[in-house]
Amino acid sequence: MLGAGRFLRQKRFPPWDAIRPLQRYLGKGTGLASLWRYLLAGLGLAALLVGILAIVYLTAPQTAPGADTSRSKTTANGLFVASFQPERGVIRQGELQSWLLTLKTVKGAPVEGAAITVSGGMPLHNHGLPTSPQATDYLGKGRYRIDGLKFTMSGWWQLRFAISAAAGSDTVVFNVVL
Repeated sequence: MLGAGRFLRQKRFPPWDAIRPLQRYLGKGTGLASLWRYLLAGLGLAALLVGILAIVYLTAPQTAPGADTSRSKTTANGLFVASFQPERGVIRQGELQSWLLTLKTVKGAPVEGAAITVSGGMPLHNHGLPTSPQATDYLGKGRYRIDGLKFTMSGWWQLRFAISAAAGSDTVVFNVVL
């Protein structure tokens, strides 16, 4: 029986006799070893760049193609002109905030005594609003305070208002992109 040392000396691990010709071919004089190193380094950098671009693309705010982000528009059936803006002038992510909805007739008269319901969410994420915003105060001149709005993340949000007043019932949708 052979001892371990003698076995290793006889079997020669790894088989250097098969590797040496390849080393000579790729070694000095040909420059192929350096070429392979540069090629592998280039592929590694390309993979890193693709990964970084994928992260940037996936974390960028997403909007619907051509989403109308105007803050003033005519309602769906043309009964009212609605304007919508944050009460403090700035949209704040992650905080409860109040917005102002101003309703006027098409001729410009303020809409008073309207019943307003609010719904919405993030269409691309397929979920609703994290809170239940409501019209809480009538401030005069067709202005209504909407309390309880909270945008928990950046992206495309939709807010739908169902409006019922003396002139009739109508709806309007505002797109908000954070």
